[in-house]
Amino acid sequence: MEEKADIGDVYLNPRTDFGFKKIFLDKDLLIDFLNVIINEEARITDVEYRPSEMSGEWDTDRKAVFDLYCKNSNDEHFIVEMQRYRQTYFIDRSLFYASAAIRSQAPRGKWNYELKAVYFIAILDCVAFEEEEVRDTCIERAFLYREQARKRLSDRLSMIFVELPKFTKTAEELSTNTERWLFLLKNLERLNARPPEVRGEIFERLFRIAEIKKLTEREMEEYRTSIFEYDSVKDAIAYSSERALKKGYLEGQQDMIKQFLREGMSLELLSKYTGLTVEQIEAISKSN
Repeated sequence: MEEKADIGDVYLNPRTDFGFKKIFLDKDLLIDFLNVIINEEARITDVEYRPSEMSGEWDTDRKAVFDLYCKNSNDEHFIVEMQRYRQTYFIDRSLFYASAAIRSQAPRGKWNYELKAVYFIAILDCVAFEEEEVRDTCIERAFLYREQARKRLSDRLSMIFVELPKFTKTAEELSTNTERWLFLLKNLERLNARPPEVRGEIFERLFRIAEIKKLTEREMEEYRTSIFEYDSVKDAIAYSSERALKKGYLEGQQDMIKQFLREGMSLELLSKYTGLTVEQIEAISKSN
């Protein structure tokens, strides 16, 4: 039985769309998270939030719609995505999103092709890599490497995947800020108070921003909608997974989409969650 993302008594669920944006649209929190997740040398001191939708060269090109997109003072690009369930072509979608940020750097006219770094960071509410050698690894980093030389080909593309289900430490076991971030992203809505092990000014700020009692009436309604969408995804995934085992992946995915639509989820959100176009989803909705 899937665990419900019920509205807790004290703190937001950061894995919902509303909770994610409430936390990471705070610049101080985003900067701290980026610094601990990327590495200790990449000290980011400021960021500028950018439009979350990036169009192709032509109006007919498929758009890249990010959960969060920003640039720092060095003009480096950061894409942060919250992925709530396993998607067959999620890695491909990640590459597509990262390449959109790379392509956006090309000016018109003459250019020497010098690029600024692009960081794609995916926070996963699911497991993406199941090989035995990485089962206990919560953070998976991928770079462009030269096979024979065994050194990086370029530092212009970095992809970081944070698999929250693999993080199993309790509050008492936390020792680094990276671990504190992972713990809160996975467990925040289940806490009734700030654990003494999660200390520091940045986390005090996070707890203040995530307090449910401080939401306005409109924000509370948006959060309830976000919780509904989160639960709908979890329930439909569990149902379609069972169907897929019995009748195959495609039928299971189609059942999932139809259930989403019955629950009232929008075509745009379904497109985001499944990777299918709105037109493809509409066709499935009309099929028997």
